[in-house]
Amino acid sequence: MTPGLSRTWCRLSSGVPLTLALCLTILSVPALAQQPSKARIGYLTSSSYVHPAFADLFFGRVSIAGGMWGGNLELLSRSAAGSDDRLPSLAAELVGARVDIIVADGTAAALAAKAATRTVPIVMAISGDPVQAGLVASLARPDGNVTGVTSLSLELVAKRLQLIKEVVPKASRVGVLWNPASPEKELEWKELRSAASRLGVTLQSLELRRPGDLAPRLDSAVNDRAGALLLLDDSLTLSLAVDITTEVDKRRLPAIYGWDRYMTVEKKGLMVYGPSVWELANTAAKYVDRILKGAKPGDLPVEQPTKFELVINVRAAKALGLTIPPPLLLRADRVIE
Repeated sequence: MTPGLSRTWCRLSSGVPLTLALCLTILSVPALAQQPSKARIGYLTSSSYVHPAFADLFFGRVSIAGGMWGGNLELLSRSAAGSDDRLPSLAAELVGARVDIIVADGTAAALAAKAATRTVPIVMAISGDPVQAGLVASLARPDGNVTGVTSLSLELVAKRLQLIKEVVPKASRVGVLWNPASPEKELEWKELRSAASRLGVTLQSLELRRPGDLAPRLDSAVNDRAGALLLLDDSLTLSLAVDITTEVDKRRLPAIYGWDRYMTVEKKGLMVYGPSVWELANTAAKYVDRILKGAKPGDLPVEQPTKFELVINVRAAKALGLTIPPPLLLRADRVIE
């Protein structure tokens, strides 16, 4: 264990300790030249799932820093475990604990944090369109207490539809699994409908509002002869990632996802296309560092991802009787054989 961090624990709202590695992710920004007092970082997430990037990415950097953070950083973590209606109370808990910064994982978490405070700096670790969501005035000039990273989910949904169409060219009907209650998903749905019109594809709306909706919605897609499936990811779908990938695989539906979380389930997922979560996590940590050094979040432009990853599971494709076009394989950042 890194010296000076032995007393730093991260706890979910249920009181269950997170791994120390998760603490290290947020605590691993470069050491401050001067640390007059302990900084308390709040971590608020919609999902029960935390991407490995937030657990592993900066471990080496902390070691290199020689534990210079010492005992001057403390992380308080709160997870809604897929129930976004819990976020306001969890955000209020963090504000009441007098955290110095709130790191918000997801748009819903950022909205809850902003509603809870107008003074505590908020760093978006992963979000959709923060302007459309009302989190910031503009990407270049947030002008408030919120800044961070946008994952550009609105722009990416059309690209995912195009990619799954390349793999399943005969798919004239595509099921879309999504949660209408999730912030921004209605905007993504509209964007997807526009893209489907251009590609000559009919979309089937499969609304997922609670875990019990999953099997019936997927059965509906099969019964209505959907040729493929596309997911609009949110905290609920990420929390159900294992169930979703397993149930989709049972029904032999070619599917494309936005995060590699779905690909890790026994490597059953077919395709993933989205921003590099490792890059998003790294950038969010830099915001934490700059704010702790005195920068104002309203003066820090929201950054957009520069690295996008296409992951293709050839083994899953073969099991579905699909052949991945060679040009698409060449474009892939990672191929699972």
